[in-house]
Amino acid sequence: MSGGAGRTAGERGGTTMDARVDGDAPAGGEGTGPVEAVAAETPKVSPRPAPRRGTADPVKTLLHQHRDLCERAVDALEIAAGLEAHGVTDRTAARFRHRDVFSLAEELYARVPRDDDPQPPADPGPGPRIRTDWVLLTLLPGALAAAAAAGLLLTHGQTRLLVGLGALLLVGGAVAAALRRGPLATRPGTAVRQPALGTRTAVLCLLAYALLGDGFLGAVISGGPDDAPTLAPDGPWPVALAPTLALLLSCAPAAWCAHLLAATAHRRLAGSRGLEDFTAAARPLLLGTLALYLAALGALLAVTGAVLREPSAPARTLALGALLLLARLLTAYHHRHAPAVVLGSAAAAELAAPALVLTGRLPGCGFAAAPVQRLTDAWGPGAVPVLVCGAAAVVLLVHALRTLTRASAHAPTGAAE
Repeated sequence: MSGGAGRTAGERGGTTMDARVDGDAPAGGEGTGPVEAVAAETPKVSPRPAPRRGTADPVKTLLHQHRDLCERAVDALEIAAGLEAHGVTDRTAARFRHRDVFSLAEELYARVPRDDDPQPPADPGPGPRIRTDWVLLTLLPGALAAAAAAGLLLTHGQTRLLVGLGALLLVGGAVAAALRRGPLATRPGTAVRQPALGTRTAVLCLLAYALLGDGFLGAVISGGPDDAPTLAPDGPWPVALAPTLALLLSCAPAAWCAHLLAATAHRRLAGSRGLEDFTAAARPLLLGTLALYLAALGALLAVTGAVLREPSAPARTLALGALLLLARLLTAYHHRHAPAVVLGSAAAAELAAPALVLTGRLPGCGFAAAPVQRLTDAWGPGAVPVLVCGAAAVVLLVHALRTLTRASAHAPTGAAE
C-alpha cells in the first residue's frame, strides 16, 4: 500500500511533491522513503506557461500609432480617410479582424475616451455650397477675353499691340482670382500653397502657344518668320482667337464640373461602407466630370469659331482643355508634384518643336528638324499640340484615377499629399 502511495505521489508531480517537501506526510506515518528524498532534491518547476511575445490586442497598437488622428477626428469617417491616407487598406483591416477600413475606424473611434456626450452616427457634414462670389469670378476671365478679342479685331498697328498687352494682364489677373475661390481653389485641410512659379509659367506658355504657336511654327517651317507678330488673324503669325477665347470662357464650366465632382463624391462617401465601394463609384464620376467639361468646351469652340469666323481647331483645344482641368483638379486636392512635372514637360515639348526646326537650318543639323517636319507634313502644325497635350492629359488622367478616387481625397479635412 505504501508503494502504491509512493507511485501515485510520483505520478502526480508538482503539487503532491511540494506538499511533502513542506513536511506534510500522508496519514499513517508513510512517505519517508526514497521517492520523498528525490522530490526534496528536485528543483521546483513553475506550472505557469511561458510568456507570449507580442500584443494580444493589435487594434490597441494601431490606436497608439494613430492616436492624434483618432483624438482629433469628429467621426469614424474622418478616421477611415486618415487611415487610408497612411496606407491602410481593406486587406490590412482584415488582419485586425475587420471586414474593411470603415469598420476598423469605427472601433478606433469608439475606443478613444471622450468626455462629451455620445456622438450621433457619423455625419460627413454639409457638402460644398454654391456661392455668388466664385460664380462671378469664374465668369470674369471669359468676359474680359471676349472684350479683348473684340478690341484686337477692331484695332490696328500699335494700338492692337497695346490692347493685347493690356488684355494679357487683365485676363491673367482674372484667372488667378478665379482659381483662389470656389471649386477650383485648393481645398482646406493643410497649409494653402499657391502653385510654384514654374507651374504658372508652364500654363502661360501653353496658353501662349495655343494663341500663337501654330502660326509661328507654320511660319518657321515655310522659311520665316519675316515680320514681327501683329496679333491679327491674317498677320505673319496668325493668332488663334477662337480656341483661346473658348478656353477662357470654359473657366465657368470647369468650376461647375469641379463643384459637381466634389458634391457627388461627398454624398457617395457618406453612403459607402468600404474603400473599394467608394473607389468603384468614384472612377466613373471622375470620367463623367471630364467628359462633361469637354462637351461644354466643344460647344464653346463651335460658338466662338462661328462668331469669329475662323477655324476652332477642336482636337488640340480639347486636348489642352483636358490637360489644364486635370492639372487643376489634382492641385486643388493637394497633389501638386505630378501636375507641375507634366505641365512643364508639355510646355517644353511644344516650345522645342519650332526650336528644332530653326536648329535644322544650321549646317549639318538638318536631322534635328526631321521629326517635326515629318509630323507637320502629314498632319499640319496643329499635330504638335495635339500629340503633346494629348499624351500629357492621358498621364494626368491615369494619376487622377489613382489618387482622386480615394476616400481620403474627399474627406472633410482634405488629406494632403
